[in-house]
Amino acid sequence: MGRIEWAMWANEQALAAGLILVTGGIVAVSGQFKCWYYWLNAGAYSIGAGVFVCLLEYPRGKRIKGSTMQRCGQRYFTAVVKVFGPLTRNYYIRALLHASLAVPAAFLLATILGTVCLAIASGIYLVAAIRGEEWNPIETKPRERPQVGATIKYPPTNPPPRPPVDARKKQATEGVVGLENPIPVTTVEE
Repeated sequence: MGRIEWAMWANEQALAAGLILVTGGIVAVSGQFKCWYYWLNAGAYSIGAGVFVCLLEYPRGKRIKGSTMQRCGQRYFTAVVKVFGPLTRNYYIRALLHASLAVPAAFLLATILGTVCLAIASGIYLVAAIRGEEWNPIETKPRERPQVGATIKYPPTNPPPRPPVDARKKQATEGVVGLENPIPVTTVEE
């Protein structure tokens, strides 16, 4: 059995939690609940925390084994996350950061789902940190363009459609000079 990479799960969970926090914060700010002006700050905090979590979690980390698909436009966010170095690379710090961001949003009903999701992501990041995982950026290497002369050694001699390779070898050994017409040509006399 392969080893589970917990950080990939935590990344997806935290990104979803950030989006849910933003949505819950918008509901809290725009919905005029009873005493809504007290909850306005908590809703605005949830929007800000959700956007921060989404920006932090948008770039995927590189997998230990196998290939990793980049998200669309990830390289721009990766450059920003790389600037902060060990603060964003270490999963212990991410687990603590997500847990601390989840606490203030827990007191508002509209953002409680985002809080729970962020707390779960924090726990998964803690498991990833205990297992020794670390965030590494996905670096795309420039592809080498093949040399035209190196790829085409012997250009085709007969026009398409070409017979399969086995039939070509058989024709070369038999010495076929031309094709015979199987339909006899008859002239119609009137």
